[in-house]
Formats: sequence, C-alpha cells, structure tokens
Amino acid sequence: MADLDQLKQKYQPVLDAIQKEGGRIDNIDLAGEQIHIKAEVPSDVSKNRVWDAIKSVDSTFADLKHEITVDESLEQTYTVQPGDNLSKISKQFYGDANKYMKIAQANGLADPDKIKVGMELKIPRAA
Repeated sequence: MADLDQLKQKYQPVLDAIQKEGGRIDNIDLAGEQIHIKAEVPSDVSKNRVWDAIKSVDSTFADLKHEITVDESLEQTYTVQPGDNLSKISKQFYGDANKYMKIAQANGLADPDKIKVGMELKIPRAA
C-alpha cells in the first residue's frame, strides 16, 4: 500500500513550486497507490513551471495523480532580487519580456528602471 507521507516527501519540490508560483493547494490525498494533488496556479506559465518540477522529480510520475488548474483570480506578487529588472520579471511571469509595462503600471512605477532589491511587486494577470 502507498504511504502518503513518503509520496509527499518525494513530491515536495512540486508542492514548493506551487507555493512559489503563488498557487493554492486545495487537497493532497491518496488515490489508490498514487498521491493526488489538487491545486490552482495563477497562470499557464506558472502551470508549466509546476510541470517542470513534476518531471524533474519523476519523469514518468506513475505514482502521481494531479489536477493543476489555472485560476487567474489568484494574485501574484514577486520580491525583487539582485540583478532583476522588469523585463526579466515579465519574462518569468508572462513568457514575454516586452510586457514589463504591465507590471510597472500595476505598481505605480513612473520609471520602470527604478526598482529596488526587496521591493514587493504586484504581478497582474497576463490577459
């Protein structure tokens, strides 16, 4: 019989990725011999990063059943790191560096080049 705690430990990088992406884990339980993770993330880009985490844990993910859906109403935030600029952050969240003005406008930044390490930015929906 599958051990839920062992499977949680195995898939902890996936759970961490969901949290890091600003997602919400709705349920974790056993579905037969598989761990069942039900979660929502704020964008398709976030969902793809969660998929990358799943594949890095186990490329076959035979012991995983998942429902990772996109809920664009989830608010995303990001803390500026050393070396960041809005284009880099835009690429990370939207897959397109040219959407940086969206982030600037959402945060009331008159000059998109004036971000500082530690600043908490709101990341608006990609639409």
